Amino acid sequence: MKKLKTIVCALVALGTTACGGEKKQVSQDRPESDKKILVTYFSATGTTKDVAERIAEAVSADIVEIAPVEAYTEADLDWHDKTSRSSVEMKDETSRPAIREMDVNPADYDVIFVGFPIWWDLAPRQVNTFIEANSLEGRTIVPFATSGGSTIENSVKDLRRLYPSLTITDGRLLNNESNQAISDWVLSEI
Repeated sequence: MKKLKTIVCALVALGTTACGGEKKQVSQDRPESDKKILVTYFSATGTTKDVAERIAEAVSADIVEIAPVEAYTEADLDWHDKTSRSSVEMKDETSRPAIREMDVNPADYDVIFVGFPIWWDLAPRQVNTFIEANSLEGRTIVPFATSGGSTIENSVKDLRRLYPSLTITDGRLLNNESNQAISDWVLSEI
């Protein structure tokens, strides 16, 4: 019996640090995917950028920022001020703030993770600009978000309403998640 346990532990150790230990996070241990994956994100303060980088690392995906032509100042982001730039944009469903040209073509990818902070219980309008500027039909769009208090559900519901021809998954809110939790979720989406 001891020999059998030793053999089983040796086999299991290929994917873990020791029998009963934690999985190694080594790139060659990651499952291969025949899908081409892109991680895109809009991040006004850096929080969503951090999560996007962790997602890209989890599957060795390409990553690109949905960058506004004009960066947001602290005053622009003051949601208490009804005349702030972000408040004005979010009140107007047709607002499409200009974004910088990307050095990749999202249409070249099979799965596109789209990250954003939740503003007014929705995706910021830059996400709409990104979606409308690219041909994303036939791709799987996987939303992810960060938020100080909202869930992602209403954001996803709104994106599906606005873009019914796109395949948009349920996505996930990724506040304070471990690298392992992010990696497990990302792998479940591809």
